[in-house]
Amino acid sequence: MRLWIDLANSPHVPFFKALTKRFISQGHEIEVTAREFAETVPLAQAAGFSPEIIGAHGGRAVSKKAGSIGGRAWALTAWARKRKFDLAISHNSYSQILAARILGLKTITMMDYEHQPANHLAFRFASRIIVPASFPAERLRRYGARVGKVRRYHGTKEDVYLADFKPDPAFGARLFELGVNADDMLVLVRPPAHDALYHRFQNTLFDEALAMLQSRENVQVILLPRNEAQRTAYSGKERVLVPAAPLDGANLIAASDLVISAGGTINREAAALGVPAASIYAGRWAAVDEELVKEGRLQRIASFDDLRNLSIEKKQSTSPRRSVKVIDEVVRLIFE
Repeated sequence: MRLWIDLANSPHVPFFKALTKRFISQGHEIEVTAREFAETVPLAQAAGFSPEIIGAHGGRAVSKKAGSIGGRAWALTAWARKRKFDLAISHNSYSQILAARILGLKTITMMDYEHQPANHLAFRFASRIIVPASFPAERLRRYGARVGKVRRYHGTKEDVYLADFKPDPAFGARLFELGVNADDMLVLVRPPAHDALYHRFQNTLFDEALAMLQSRENVQVILLPRNEAQRTAYSGKERVLVPAAPLDGANLIAASDLVISAGGTINREAAALGVPAASIYAGRWAAVDEELVKEGRLQRIASFDDLRNLSIEKKQSTSPRRSVKVIDEVVRLIFE
C-alpha cells in the first residue's frame, strides 16, 4: 500500500518512527508531510524522515486555528491529489483528515486525549479511530464516533515506541557538554501548552515549581520550551538549561531523576521508562494519565502543598513498563 503519514506535532515523530519501521518491513511505501510547529520538523529530520513541510501553527486564537486548519487542508489536498495514496494515517491531524475526506481517501486517526474539542472534527470525518482501552466510551459518542469505526489497544502511544528502549551510554557526555554533572540531580521540565486548543486557562504552578527547583543547590533543570516565546522567557535563569537544539527525548528522560510537566506526553514517556514523574497539568485529565496515577507511575500536583511534598532526589533504579506487544496491536488495528 502507499501510505501517507502527517506529523502535526512533536510527539508524533517517535510514535510514527516506530510504526514506519513496521510499515516498511511489511512492504508498504511511505510519504511524510509535517507541520511547522514546535520541534516537529527538526525532530522528524533527526529521526530520518524527509518530510514535505506544509503549513504552520495558527496561533492561540480559536478563529486563527480554524483558518489554519482549513488552509493547510487545502494545501495538503493539492500536494496529495496526484500521489495515489491508499491510506492516510495520523495522530489526529485535522488538516490531513479534511484533505483525505476531500480526496475520498481512507483515513486512520489515533488519539489518546478525550477532552480535545477538535475531536468533533476528527472523529466524524476519519474512516477509523484507534484509541487506548481507557478512552471513555461516552466521550467517543459525544464526538460523533460511531461504534463500528472505533478500535482499542491496551497501553499508551508511548509504549509503542519505548517498550524496547535501551539508553545510549554516550548520552551522558552530551549532557556534560551542556553543563550537567554526573552528581547533579537532573530534573526535566516542560511548560504548559498555552497555544493549544485544549489549554484555555492559566497555570501558575509551573513557575512555582521552577522557582522551588532553582532554590535547591544540588538540582540542575533542563527545560524544554514549546515555542520561541517560552525559550526567551526561561533562558538565562539560574540552574535552568534551555537546549539550543533538540535532544533525544527518550535518552534525556532516562537520564533524568525526575520529570515535571504541564502536559501529557513527556509524563507518559517517563512512566513507560520507569522514571519518577509529576504532572502539574491544570486542565481535565486524560483517562490514560489517571491509569498511570493508579499504577503509581505518575504523581498529580494540584496545589502548592503538593509541590512541597514532592520528593526531589536522585533516582535509585527504574522499572520500565515494557509493554512490548502494544506496537503489534496498533499495527494490526491499522491494517485489519
